[in-house]
Amino acid sequence: MPVLYARVPEDRVGVIIGSGGRTKRDIAGRTGTSIDIDAAEGEVRLAGPDSDPMGVLKARDIVLAIGRGFSPERALRLLKENTFLGILDIKFTTGHREKSALRRIRARAIGTRGKARSRIEELSGCSMSVYGSTVALIGEEEQLDRATRAVELLLKGSEHSTVFHYLARARRDAAIEEATRGAASPEFEG
Repeated sequence: MPVLYARVPEDRVGVIIGSGGRTKRDIAGRTGTSIDIDAAEGEVRLAGPDSDPMGVLKARDIVLAIGRGFSPERALRLLKENTFLGILDIKFTTGHREKSALRRIRARAIGTRGKARSRIEELSGCSMSVYGSTVALIGEEEQLDRATRAVELLLKGSEHSTVFHYLARARRDAAIEEATRGAASPEFEG
């Protein structure tokens, strides 16, 4: 039986459990796992059948995503095929550890009234959450690569417009590549 553990901030444990345990049951039911939560320590134990180790991995990623500030509904996006969770540590990425610097950098990633975060989500296709000293992203592999690069640029001080132009160009290039690949496939030949 595969068993994984995850540690989440104490203030996010209630979100993982949900009203009357609803969120915890929903995650367990959708992933075929059992979930035990030590609310005092913020430790989550996830176990699943030997026949489906991916269920335990998906459940752990969902729990970690909720722990990093995502709502349960947004975290459940991880159940989709080829959808992954990425977490960037602001301290590691920027080298800044002071509280005032972290506040300023987080504010750059979020933007005025959440505009930067929304724009990154729109242009990359990823969901984004800024929580504590981390930025978490949920998306498909290519979306995650683009969004990670964009967030790293932003955290290191690049202008917002530069980052948004990079994402728009990357999205356009991906669409062209997809269209080219689709046109070359045999199902489109007459």
